[in-house]
Amino acid sequence: MQEEKDVTNVKRRNVIIDCDPGIDDSLAIMLALSLESISVKGITIVCGNSPVEMGFGNAKKVLHFLKRLDIPVYQGEKTPLKREYVNALDTHGEDGLGESFLPEVESEYEKNAVDFLTELLEREKISIIALGPMTNLAKVFSRKPELIANVEEMVSMGGSFKSHGNCSP
Repeated sequence: MQEEKDVTNVKRRNVIIDCDPGIDDSLAIMLALSLESISVKGITIVCGNSPVEMGFGNAKKVLHFLKRLDIPVYQGEKTPLKREYVNALDTHGEDGLGESFLPEVESEYEKNAVDFLTELLEREKISIIALGPMTNLAKVFSRKPELIANVEEMVSMGGSFKSHGNCSP
């Protein structure tokens, strides 16, 4: 018989999820919010699998579904730094969520993701889970490289190298 672990004394790690919510990142958000060991302090959106506006809407849909609209979501960069933007809606569906038919959530965003990340890292240390292109993070650290010292831990889903993976760059 498997013994249950006592998680009452586990220190929760504060994290930001930087992502491009298609199907995969939406599932990652759901998983992150189910874990006792982390506390999601915000979600920043970047263009990638879906355009940034669609990714913002998808994150809000997922948070509404989970009854977690208390978590702030910030729109970030709309285009990559070095190339033309190519989405992956042919894989993730017209709504970026595999035609989930989740209801739209009326919402406006307060500030840009790069500004939010910059202000947060100026105040405190935090961990970052980077699931999409790292354009938001590149903008933050190119403007203020000293802020990298306030990243406690960075976890990245890196993609594939010299093989067929995602259909977008």
